[in-house]
Amino acid sequence: MRFYLFLLLLSLGWWPSSLRAQVAPDTTRGRYHRPVFRQVNVRRNVEFGQVTTLLGMSQTLYMDVYEPAGDTVRRRPLVVLAHEGGFLTGTRDDAVMTALCNRLAHLGYVAATIDYRLYFFPFDTVGIGRAAIRATQDMRAAVRFFRHDAATARRFRIHPGFVFVGGSSAGGFMALQAGYLNKAAEVPAYLDLKALGGLEGTGGHPGYSSRPRGVINLCGALARATWLEAGDVPLCSVHGTRDGLVPYGRGTIGAQLPAQLVYGSGALRVRANAVGVPNVLRRLRGAGHVPYSFEPTYIDSAFFAMRDFLRPLLGAGPPGPLLAAALNPRRAAQVTALLLPRRVGLQGLLPAPAILWRPDLVKAVPDSTQRSAEPPTLPPDAPMAPAVPTSPRGSTPAPER
Repeated sequence: MRFYLFLLLLSLGWWPSSLRAQVAPDTTRGRYHRPVFRQVNVRRNVEFGQVTTLLGMSQTLYMDVYEPAGDTVRRRPLVVLAHEGGFLTGTRDDAVMTALCNRLAHLGYVAATIDYRLYFFPFDTVGIGRAAIRATQDMRAAVRFFRHDAATARRFRIHPGFVFVGGSSAGGFMALQAGYLNKAAEVPAYLDLKALGGLEGTGGHPGYSSRPRGVINLCGALARATWLEAGDVPLCSVHGTRDGLVPYGRGTIGAQLPAQLVYGSGALRVRANAVGVPNVLRRLRGAGHVPYSFEPTYIDSAFFAMRDFLRPLLGAGPPGPLLAAALNPRRAAQVTALLLPRRVGLQGLLPAPAILWRPDLVKAVPDSTQRSAEPPTLPPDAPMAPAVPTSPRGSTPAPER
């Protein structure tokens, strides 16, 4: 009798919360790979934390949350993004962040673009280092906010096991630190981490994990490559090879500040490979810093790299082996079976090259010089970001696909 009652409860939608969190998102029917949703709803000015500024004043942190309109899925993966600006300028309505959030929501993700604490003093590498810690605390607070919501009100219907963080330039530094700076002992003593509130900060919802399932780094860097360790979450990086502000490889930043050694995307790929952290690097040959902020075609390069990095990580197993299986599709069938969704046969809705799940887009060496014969295409009526005229020929190096 109890067995039949259990089946009845399942049929009515009841499921223990501990088991619900383990169920992977459904990636069939093209979801998370093609724009299956025509409209996006945006919740603006969502409060997610209360923090203390550099001057000791209270600041309320806000975010804008993008969701696919008409979606009925109860647990959706989440991507939290942070804007650029050198920890001095910028807001959550940054054009690049809003474009990426819109595109992700059209695929079926919940995406959020966040504000974080700005400014630092003195204007030296110690000051900017402390600003980076404060900003990373704010990103961690955003992740905890969503996980708290998933365990309580479920306003945003996010899947707590599939939360990703990312950002551009300063936001990339934040995402990298949120993913890989996970020991207080790793923070240089001169930054006085304890006075800043520790790694997690005091932004709210203590007790909930801020650990992401993966990291998206757009033109960012880490102060220490050794923060990347075996067993860490997968990494996706997009970076211009001629970045004069945040080095593509190992180099210094600071401009008018005392030089600070950092490790850009190229150097982080070497470290990730050495310690076995699955990673993808989309190298933008000849491009400078944040080229997608000036040349619209680079937004496509960043978006497609993100899309093809994220989808394998929506499988039911540990994220590292799942992405590794996508990078090497010749692995044993029992591994790839956990990863690859069924091929999506939707002929008539999209051209064939754009509708199939293609693990070759995230090859083990994605920064090769080869280009696709044809760039990924979308239907004319696809509800993506508005088209922007490209620059005249020769004005900007074309992004590598």
